[in-house]
Amino acid sequence: MKIKVINKSQYALPQYATPYSAGMDLRANISEPQTLKPLERILVPTGLFIELPQGYEAQIRPRSGLAIKHGISLVNTPGTIDADYRGEIKIILINLSDTGFELVPGERIAQMVISRFEQVEWDETDSLRDSDRGAGGFGSTGNK
Repeated sequence: MKIKVINKSQYALPQYATPYSAGMDLRANISEPQTLKPLERILVPTGLFIELPQGYEAQIRPRSGLAIKHGISLVNTPGTIDADYRGEIKIILINLSDTGFELVPGERIAQMVISRFEQVEWDETDSLRDSDRGAGGFGSTGNK
C-alpha cells in the first residue's frame, strides 16, 4: 500500500526494521535535548504529515525498549490518527519512572502501525444472544 507523506523533519522516513515488523519507529523532531521529569508529559513533534486512505488508521504505540529501560510511555495508547487528519503527527510522551529522562533529537519515541478498520451501524435491540461467558468481566475467564 502506498501512503502519501510529507516529511518536514530532518530525518529519513519511518521504515520497518525487519520484514515481519508491524510498526515503524517515529523520531523526535526536536532541535535540542529536552529533559522529561518524573510523571511529566510532553508533546513531541515528528515533522510527519500523512494522507491515509478511507478505512485505515495509524495507531501510535509505545516502544518497548523505552518503556522497560526508562519508564517512557504514551499517555493515550494506542493513539489514533484518522484518515481525514492532515496535521503533523505529534506524540504525547510520559515519564512513568522516578528519574528524569533526556530526550535527544532524532530519538525513536513511538511506533506507528497502519491498520484497516470498519465502521459499524448500530442495530438497536432489547436483548442479546446468550454466550458461555455471559456478563463475566474483569478476570472472569481466569477462574476456570
